Amino acid sequence: MFDNNKPIIALTGATGFLGSHLMASMLTGGYKIIVLGRPAKEETLQERISKLLRWFGIEELAGQLEFVEIDFLKPMLGIPEAEYKNLCAITEQIIHCASDTSFAERKRDTVFKSNVTSLEGILEFAANAKINFFHYISTAYVAGANVTICKERISSATDFLNVYEESKAQAESIISAFCEKNEIPYTIIRPSIVYGDSRTGRSLRFNALYFPLQSVKYIKEIYLNDIINHGGKKSGQFGIFIDDEGYLFLPLRIYLPKEGALNLIPVDYFVNATMKIIDNATSGGIYHLTNNSPTKLEIISVYNEQFMKIKGVEIIYGKSADNALRNPAEELFDRFIEPYRDYLSDNRIFDRVNTDLVTENLHPPEFTDEIFKNCMEYAIRVNWGETIFAEVNPKS
Repeated sequence: MFDNNKPIIALTGATGFLGSHLMASMLTGGYKIIVLGRPAKEETLQERISKLLRWFGIEELAGQLEFVEIDFLKPMLGIPEAEYKNLCAITEQIIHCASDTSFAERKRDTVFKSNVTSLEGILEFAANAKINFFHYISTAYVAGANVTICKERISSATDFLNVYEESKAQAESIISAFCEKNEIPYTIIRPSIVYGDSRTGRSLRFNALYFPLQSVKYIKEIYLNDIINHGGKKSGQFGIFIDDEGYLFLPLRIYLPKEGALNLIPVDYFVNATMKIIDNATSGGIYHLTNNSPTKLEIISVYNEQFMKIKGVEIIYGKSADNALRNPAEELFDRFIEPYRDYLSDNRIFDRVNTDLVTENLHPPEFTDEIFKNCMEYAIRVNWGETIFAEVNPKS
């Protein structure tokens, strides 16, 4: 039920992974939300959000939503002047969650258009609406590629692992400068790698953590098919076989650039911490939503060995020798995980002084075997997102 004591919030990115979970939590908490977004090719913005509400099991809260289809790159967000003025009059806070999360350098222009160029429109709207807070969802990795201790302050880095990190760092600088110049209170919220719900395993996206695991499953199925249907003609050439325990022995050497770990947080922690920040924010506050107990890929590999019934995966730190022979499974896996390789062995440490203070020392759980199983079982059940809206949420 709508709570008149809570601010009316305009939310971008509500159809994305993080934005949709924030929307669901805020609706449950009594917020009235104005969803700013675009239609898809075959669905209106309202139709896209309605599917999400069904997935979350909160269709009855649809009355707390308003929908405004906008274009960030057009004056007045591409909407008629009267509608724009009304939007400015009723909006009290903005959560800017929309972004292009591609790492690919070939998509540089598109990523910067979405994450940087488009800021002009939403920031102009913030100033015209005279909002009392602008919350920006960024990433913990704006600190740059060659940093060990990542501080909760605006990054001065010039070297990044990919175009996504670079664009988010530039966006933070633009937002902080604009808000300070126009006396708009603001926060910057920086999550690390976000996976599904730690209790149920449910998720709306299956990249980052999921992609390497999906790749292993895909490769496993190729060779299982060869063994079962073709007598293992190809598999046998590369020492791939089913052992006496029913495990597939799959020689797979994974080379990582350095020793490190994955900094993983579940989406339920992201939501809970973000809501505490929104409720208790200090202007100019920058907050790392990160895990003080990052998870080594070796641990995840052990979890996955039991879950997928495979053996033979080996984690090796350092570069593969130029003349080292790679079997077809390794070559295929290398292509799949290349964009994520540096994050699989990251050793950056994230300062959390601001975060711990405002969230009252709320911390994410350690990534356990039970959490891993819940997440993987759900991912496989919905075919890595292909059939995600076919299931009905049991209100878990």
